[in-house]
Amino acid sequence: MTHGKARPAREWAAEAVFRPLAERLVPPLARRRVNPLHVVLTHTAVGLLAGGLLRRGHHLTPALLLQAKTVLDNLDGQLARATGQTTETGRYLDSEMDVLANAAVLTGLAGRWGPSLTLLLSLILTTDYLWERDHRGARGEVFRDPPAQAGDDPRLLGLLRRVYAVYFTPQERVLGALFEARLRSAVGGEPTPAHRLAYTPATISWVAVNLGLSTQLLALGVVLALRRPRLYLWSLPAQVLLLAGVQLWREGQVRAQRQPSSSG
Repeated sequence: MTHGKARPAREWAAEAVFRPLAERLVPPLARRRVNPLHVVLTHTAVGLLAGGLLRRGHHLTPALLLQAKTVLDNLDGQLARATGQTTETGRYLDSEMDVLANAAVLTGLAGRWGPSLTLLLSLILTTDYLWERDHRGARGEVFRDPPAQAGDDPRLLGLLRRVYAVYFTPQERVLGALFEARLRSAVGGEPTPAHRLAYTPATISWVAVNLGLSTQLLALGVVLALRRPRLYLWSLPAQVLLLAGVQLWREGQVRAQRQPSSSG
């Protein structure tokens, strides 16, 4: 039985490689009542260790550590859903610890360019988040199920919310406003529900999902094993260009959808 999140599209790397491996770990950890938050902290520590080794010039060991980190990153959510331990704290903590590990890894690879590349990666992942949210919203679907468990530590949750507001919320607002403005421009006015459906096909979710973190770390592991880490660093701006191309395509979908009404 799978405990993965329902999504409009599937990330190949997660579905074919990391999620099946993580799923094997769910039953024994559930029997031992392991807290999913501890899994989050563990995979963060593994990512930080990989970043430290990259800074010292290692390649193969960090490559393997990043794959282990990705298995654990796929595990924490599965374990939380399987045991009814999903919490708001866990969602915030997982997102923010991923950024911390990503920053350590990219700084280890690129030195002073690490923070800028971390932000670039965050924008790619935020685009995936927003496109899925809009896809589900246009179809009247639930975007994220509410946490199964209450009782978060209010101080910790408050801190995590503030960190999220500082780092993630500006990205979501800027990109969300940009996508909405582009939709209105393509429509030439106020978008209808039909326009929003045309603007949010499953195709865009498939592209963005397959630039997800599991894919990113698998690709990075491969180029590290080949001792060509710069290939991954250069792939980040290439991914932005790909998403920009998809954005132009989705605008074209809206324009094509409105042609019959404008010609009639």
